[in-house]
Amino acid sequence: MFHKRKNAAMKVAQSLFAAEEAIDAALARVAELNATLATARSEADLSAVVGQDAFEVAASTFAALARARTDIVETHKRLDQTKVRIGLRTLATGDQGKDDPMALTATEGRTLRAVA
Repeated sequence: MFHKRKNAAMKVAQSLFAAEEAIDAALARVAELNATLATARSEADLSAVVGQDAFEVAASTFAALARARTDIVETHKRLDQTKVRIGLRTLATGDQGKDDPMALTATEGRTLRAVA
């Protein structure tokens, strides 16, 4: 039973980390877009009103992603509580050694290790 729960928790952790990374990447891209919109308008010597509607929508997209990041962080916290309730006190993440037989690669460079 413990191994089934541990394996399930590892799958959930991998998905969670992937979602967190995707949201952060999207935030960075939309921030880059917003910066490019502002500098491109200036470099083209256009009035501030040109493209303002597009800039506002892009800024709104950034705000929505920031909210999504808040929600995924809350999801992370609640899953931490859930793992304790199902008997998995510690599911550590970090840079565990590659030779560690208990380590699983989660996403690029991150490994998971079940410790109980």
